[in-house]
Amino acid sequence: MDILISEVGPRDGLQSVSTIMSTEAKCRWIDALSEAGVCEIEVGSFVPARLLPQLADTAQVVAHALSRPGLTVMALVPNLRGAERALQAGVHKLTVPVSASPAHSLANVRKTPEEMVAEVRAIALALRDYNQSQSQQSVRSVRLEVGISTAFGCTLQGPIAPDAVIRLALACADAGADEVGLSDTTGMANPASVGNLFRRLGAELGIRAGAAHLHNTRGLGLANVLAAFEAGVRAFDSSLAGLGGCPYAPGASGNVVTEDLVFMFESMGLSTGIHFEGLMRARAVLQRALPGEALYGMTPLAGLPKGFVGGPA
Repeated sequence: MDILISEVGPRDGLQSVSTIMSTEAKCRWIDALSEAGVCEIEVGSFVPARLLPQLADTAQVVAHALSRPGLTVMALVPNLRGAERALQAGVHKLTVPVSASPAHSLANVRKTPEEMVAEVRAIALALRDYNQSQSQQSVRSVRLEVGISTAFGCTLQGPIAPDAVIRLALACADAGADEVGLSDTTGMANPASVGNLFRRLGAELGIRAGAAHLHNTRGLGLANVLAAFEAGVRAFDSSLAGLGGCPYAPGASGNVVTEDLVFMFESMGLSTGIHFEGLMRARAVLQRALPGEALYGMTPLAGLPKGFVGGPA
């Protein structure tokens, strides 16, 4: 597999729609994604149910997802309490959002970026103890990923200085994150800014430079993905049918569409390990579960080109 595609629809997508998908439907969706060859899924987030009632059943969804062989089960946690709940549920990877924009950080997690770095440090220490206890039972170690939100600009605050983004990424790595990626939370990135910032991140962090989380808000999603790829990134977040956006960033919408992302890389001769036909079955599950929601993507509408060869053998 040349490219890791991490599906974030069950978290990032569902937090952005008003409809509350049933636990049963979420589990069917995750099953379909896994059967399509998706090997990493962000299945929910451990936040108070009063803030995101759409994700109140995350522990139950995690329990089901853990039954899928070969699937890395990931959950978003905004603080140490959320991380403790996620570890209790049995997740394989924790992801913590740390915003480069103080205004967005306060709106999203009610903490400054500096306070979130301290939260990352507390989670990393707790995770170290947890992994040491699990190693005695030959259980896989849980990894800690940080996503630097609003890395390319903020609808609340405006432009974000690249130097500030890199300083924050380094602080998160120093605090104990296994990997640190960059997120275009508000869809303000362009290929030049994406390429430049990811090259800097890779130069500073090496193999600890993490995934690209890019949005298609202004139609530049795949162009930005390609720029990140050319800068050395090999892990990308995306959402089936392009669901998603940040409820605390006005105007933020549209994750990169998983179906289009898989088609692009596979048509370039790069393996994602994902069957396009399986993605279409997962899309049908999603459509039945959210009949009133708009689903996006060019490839699902156009179909695969005649003679297209892609996906696992």
